[in-house]
Amino acid sequence: MSVLMQRRHLLLWLAASSAPSAYGQPGGPWPTRPLRIVVPYAAGGAADVAARQLAPELQKSLGQPVTIDIKPGADGNIGTAEVAGASDGHTLLMGSVGTHVINPLLWRRLPYDAVKDFAPISLVATVPLVLVINPGVAQALGVRSVSDLVHAATTQPGRLHIASGGNGNPTHLSGELFKRLTQTYMLHFPYRSAASAQQDVIAGNMDLMFDSLPSALPQIKAGKLLALAVTSARRSPSLPELPTVEEAGGPALKGYEASAWIGLFSPSGQPAEQLARLQRDSVAALASPALRERLTARGMLVHGSGGPEFAALIAAETAKWARVVQLSGVKVDR
Repeated sequence: MSVLMQRRHLLLWLAASSAPSAYGQPGGPWPTRPLRIVVPYAAGGAADVAARQLAPELQKSLGQPVTIDIKPGADGNIGTAEVAGASDGHTLLMGSVGTHVINPLLWRRLPYDAVKDFAPISLVATVPLVLVINPGVAQALGVRSVSDLVHAATTQPGRLHIASGGNGNPTHLSGELFKRLTQTYMLHFPYRSAASAQQDVIAGNMDLMFDSLPSALPQIKAGKLLALAVTSARRSPSLPELPTVEEAGGPALKGYEASAWIGLFSPSGQPAEQLARLQRDSVAALASPALRERLTARGMLVHGSGGPEFAALIAAETAKWARVVQLSGVKVDR
């Protein structure tokens, strides 16, 4: 090889090795361009709402635009897999108990590894479910409380039809946990979406369901659904007069808690200093009274925990729901 060629190769190598990576130089300025938060569910859901409320606050602190990219499909797996494979240093995920706990328990083949492919940034909010029943059905059966419902289901096994947003969906597993603890039998009918299930409960084609509180709240206030209890560990500020399932259900339902949750994740390759900044800025944003008020008004319980606390929650939730999946025999043949 000639000296000239050697010199050209050396210059090319130096140029390539000195070029900034997608994540930026260690200790260098970051972010260097707009960030993207992928929401792996349909627009208008809790994950989308939370992302759109959080994005402007992160934009202020990070100094770059933060956009929302809706990528629904396959119970959240499509958008989640896209973020798992992202290496541009500017892509985040608004994940959920579905993407990081339930799907790994139910799907035989996932296009991502929920533990190895992601770094938890912050728990954003828990989303209580609410046990709702068609008002006409409630009147016919004399159901005005959780105890009344347990009595009706016990004395008339199979009489009640319970809808959900699909097999393995939090709206399904919360019902399975309820049935297991109360030792009752209600026929489960999975729908393609929680919105479709809700409409059939309102129409009287289904009797009851465990619905997302943000989704059910307008229908409850309009009198189209009768709310019996929230599934969270404490009452919701959105419906403070409504008891929790544990409060209203007696000894059989002691310890019942089945909230969904949503949180911010980064691909696992993100440098530590960038993760630390994302965690710090996310927690600070979620401490904002104005942001908390907006999310609370939509039925969410706002958090803002750091990465280690969020990772511990995911581990605890995995153990909890693995037991429910095992005992209920829930399967997703995919």
